[in-house]
Amino acid sequence: MVLDLRGLNPAPVTPFTEDGAVDYAAIQRLGSWLGSIDGVKSLVVLGHAGEGTFLTEAEQLDVIRAFRDSVDDKLPIIAGITKEGNLTAALEAKAAADAGAKGALVYPSHGWLRFGFQPGAPQTRYRAIWEESGLEEILFQYPDNTKASYDLDTQLEIAGQEGVNHTKNGVRNMRRWYTEIPALRAAYPELQVLSCHDEYLLPTMFDVDGLLVGYGNIAPELLVELIAAGKAKDYAAAHAIHERLLPVTKAVYHRGSHMEGTVALKWGLVNRGILDHATVREPLLPLEPGADAEIAAAFASADLGKVSVSV
Repeated sequence: MVLDLRGLNPAPVTPFTEDGAVDYAAIQRLGSWLGSIDGVKSLVVLGHAGEGTFLTEAEQLDVIRAFRDSVDDKLPIIAGITKEGNLTAALEAKAAADAGAKGALVYPSHGWLRFGFQPGAPQTRYRAIWEESGLEEILFQYPDNTKASYDLDTQLEIAGQEGVNHTKNGVRNMRRWYTEIPALRAAYPELQVLSCHDEYLLPTMFDVDGLLVGYGNIAPELLVELIAAGKAKDYAAAHAIHERLLPVTKAVYHRGSHMEGTVALKWGLVNRGILDHATVREPLLPLEPGADAEIAAAFASADLGKVSVSV
């Protein structure tokens, strides 16, 4: 059966203890809270928001298991697959499947970000991962300003491969968005299209089946409402949610580097009562002094208060 991701798919952070170890008790709180929200369809772990590449291989598998247990295996856990070579990525995916993952968010090979990719190479990456692991794959479209952003023909060929039933699009170029999303829809009507434009969701909400976003950590209730408004083509309702969330969007994502958003997400989870602190792993660094107060004020403005989680 094809995974139904038509809704909100948060990409959870990986909580750490203050001494830098993975905090599995906090994973239980975070995962059980997200999994309790109607409209959440999966948890996508080990991505950028989850500091997945900062974890040891053993930690990565333990994090998959911990999030699986946090939702009592009632929601699919999707694992970010980031190893550079086809063989290593395929083995990474097989290990993730053995640990309980049901899907794979396939990152482009890291070298392509700098040097670009040979025509046909991305297709081989997806094929190798599927054949080794059997995990359903999400086609991950990187921003237009990187050399790992796939041209339309490459996307169409990947989307036509066995095991690829979803795409996470973060192209961040609306000219390409308005050209390529309809083309993908026309070629593959059953392809589930997910936006990951955390910092400006509103323009993409009316063309997608759901969201796959780090933002889902901190405001899942409102993002579920935003998805519903987008599917109903109710611009007024979607815009109202966008305006309510805008202070949070600015505080978390309109920062100097998108990577700072991961740190800010953890501060957001402190405000929501899920985390006790915002510890990250280097090379991520703490935010500048006063950022925690700025983020807290944004959450207060959006009326995103603390939640009660019983585990």
